[in-house]
Amino acid sequence: MKNILISSITAISIASGAAYKLPEQSLKGTALSAANVASCNGADCAYYNPANISFLDANSQYFEGGLTFIHLPKVSYKGEQRLISGSVDATAKTLTEDVAIPYLHYVSKAYGNLRYSINLTVPAGLSKRWNSPVEKLYAQEFTLKTIMINPSVAYKINSNLSLALGANIVYSEGKVYSDGKDVGIPLKREMEGDSIDYGYNLAASWHLDNGLKLAATYRSKVKLSEEGKANLYFGGVGKKYDASVNIYIPAALTLAVSKDIKNWTLEFVYERTFWSSYKTLDFNYKENLPATLQSFDTPIDKNWKDTNTFRVGAQYRYNKKLTLMAGYSYDQSPIPQKYLSYELPDSNAHIFSAGFKYQQNKNLSWGIAVLYDYKTKRSVDNNANGLKGKFTKGGAILITSGFDYKF
Repeated sequence: MKNILISSITAISIASGAAYKLPEQSLKGTALSAANVASCNGADCAYYNPANISFLDANSQYFEGGLTFIHLPKVSYKGEQRLISGSVDATAKTLTEDVAIPYLHYVSKAYGNLRYSINLTVPAGLSKRWNSPVEKLYAQEFTLKTIMINPSVAYKINSNLSLALGANIVYSEGKVYSDGKDVGIPLKREMEGDSIDYGYNLAASWHLDNGLKLAATYRSKVKLSEEGKANLYFGGVGKKYDASVNIYIPAALTLAVSKDIKNWTLEFVYERTFWSSYKTLDFNYKENLPATLQSFDTPIDKNWKDTNTFRVGAQYRYNKKLTLMAGYSYDQSPIPQKYLSYELPDSNAHIFSAGFKYQQNKNLSWGIAVLYDYKTKRSVDNNANGLKGKFTKGGAILITSGFDYKF
């Protein structure tokens, strides 16, 4: 049975944009702050740029597997919340979150000018929990999990140019709990759900004779069609309602350029995520809700904006065995100040990363990478959600360990 998801799924992003994307999907992806599009040269091209698989050794197959440990520190809110009865102090902190997620990438050998790849990743996720009375009214728990299978096929036009086409198959599940009893509001909701949805991706790579590499990738907008049961309560009395909602994952465009200079590989990546298509969140019920539950049936304005992300990455081949890597990204938040809320208190981010890769033998390599996501402070004073205060701290720490095998 599918249960309807409310706000936890509203910011889902399979490709990019701040919100709760997870673009770090390999050892190099973490070490380079995802500046791994034009220069990728292993199995993780299956995710970052499948057109580049055409330029790998034609007689070899490539595999990469690994695990990323994610620590989400507490987000602090200092300020007020406007309720019907008036403004109340809402100063509080979220709980910390710790999770480990796997990734797998595979690239086949070449079949003439054709080659295929497939990857299994967790491209997006969110977990925010508040135990404080005011925040529980809106977001006691918002959890989102996703898994994506992404098969792609690349065609080598000539020795310099390759094109690729793929499918994005996404399974998502989420949980939304809220409870207003601690602030004297007898509203409660308990919702869980899942969905399988589809999109596509395109990629192109152009390798110039002077060592310059150009790349472009595009992931389509995806329609998430959630439907099921919504458990809504008033004064301790609950009822299940048939409900549905359509949510669109925004399209995203990535442009990248890389250059090999002696022992160095440098890359710059620009990403544009088209969040502006996300204007409202509107739930539909097969029967009319009573007046006491009308707040669950009111369309929620979002009016998110398109965002830019800028990434730079550097690889240094210290010797034949050891490669050192570092990266930096500036990631914009798509959420306007006037629509900021507790389930996703997002802000612009500065991302720093570093790692290494060690070539154990001609077939096997392994490494470790660390990434720090620093969220800027964000003041909020909006009528849409009734907040007046400041969000601080938060961000994320990622540690990825992985290995590559060529056979």
